Amino acid sequence: MSSIVATVSNIWTIDSLHKIELDFCGKSIFMICLELDNSIKVGTKVKLAISPSHIAIAKDFRGLISYSNIIDSTIVSINRGEILSSVELKFNDITIESIITTTASKEMDLKIGESIKAMLKATELSIIEVLND
Repeated sequence: MSSIVATVSNIWTIDSLHKIELDFCGKSIFMICLELDNSIKVGTKVKLAISPSHIAIAKDFRGLISYSNIIDSTIVSINRGEILSSVELKFNDITIESIITTTASKEMDLKIGESIKAMLKATELSIIEVLND
């Protein structure tokens, strides 16, 4: 599981559905959830989790896409297995892992040091910890 730390900057609630805007290293990212602990308010620092298999990678991306969170990243390592590849991505001082098929990693001709876009769906992020400073 990859995790990142962010600060809640806005919360919209309709019925039991919550859209949360978070400040992540100066960039706004979004998550959608059905349950939200009452202790989470604007200004709360949280640790978010996302499965590496839910982090898509785009190279030479142009156009529109339904992913709410697109983060410019750099490839720091690639471990190609027979079926799956683990790709470590870095932005600022944060490293996360993306798991994609080895076929895709070869077709994309991914290389260490290359700039790519990491794509995270808002519905795939979850709060795993409220951090107290």
